[in-house]
Amino acid sequence: MTPGTLHIVATPIGNLEDITLRALRILKEVDLIAAEDTRHSRKLLNYFGIETPLTSCHEHNEEGKAQQIIEIIRRGQSVALISDAGTPAISDPGFRLVRRCRELGISVTAAPGVSALVTALSIVGLPCENFIFSGFLPSKKMARQAVIETLRHRQELSVFYESPHRLLATLEEIVQTLGVDREVAVARELTKLHEEIMRGAASEVLEHFRQKGVRGEIVLLVSPGQEALPAMSLEEALLSYEQGGELAPKEAVKQVAAQFGIPAAEVYQERLRLKKEGRL
Repeated sequence: MTPGTLHIVATPIGNLEDITLRALRILKEVDLIAAEDTRHSRKLLNYFGIETPLTSCHEHNEEGKAQQIIEIIRRGQSVALISDAGTPAISDPGFRLVRRCRELGISVTAAPGVSALVTALSIVGLPCENFIFSGFLPSKKMARQAVIETLRHRQELSVFYESPHRLLATLEEIVQTLGVDREVAVARELTKLHEEIMRGAASEVLEHFRQKGVRGEIVLLVSPGQEALPAMSLEEALLSYEQGGELAPKEAVKQVAAQFGIPAAEVYQERLRLKKEGRL
């Protein structure tokens, strides 16, 4: 029996008219739709008169549900994977299922469409020839501050998703760490009735949302920083921190990563090399 296909289908992030004709056709033709939240997706399907059966596939059951979906596809049926909004697997469930299908040689195709990331980049008016998308910022304060510290000298536009109840805290940390004048943009409720783009100095954007309050889905963009020209090499910085003996190795790695504006994992690999060579 010829196996079916897994279709990755993008759905609207707000305005229902943003769904593509191809996406509608696929959702009508497949044997099953795997949705992040079946109650949420049922509203979309009802709006377009689509009666295809639904099953859930979300972050808490994807590992187990993937195998069930794969067995359905192996029997020759086709499945569409959708998330609550936007493109599956982009800070949404779907990665594990797609990877497993690829490993088994199962056909995976995409019906591309709207994405909050690309939508925000296109309309905020910040330079986006080079950007880094890092999904959701950490919910815990220390981890979030560590990420923001790495933006100090980053030369690309940095893009994140953020929850409304954490936005003020995040903006406060940006002001404290990157400075009051660092340019940021908040794209809120994209394509919806109350869409808002607020761009300006971090302190101005913070004050705006302090006064107005925060609701809805948010994309946060942080402009590039000033290029840092460290007085010493990465190797010299590591040796300096560790030979000083004032910081634990883990903390030294974090400090050097922040100083150079690079991932801590890269600094850690350099530390392992120096240790292997007997220089630490």
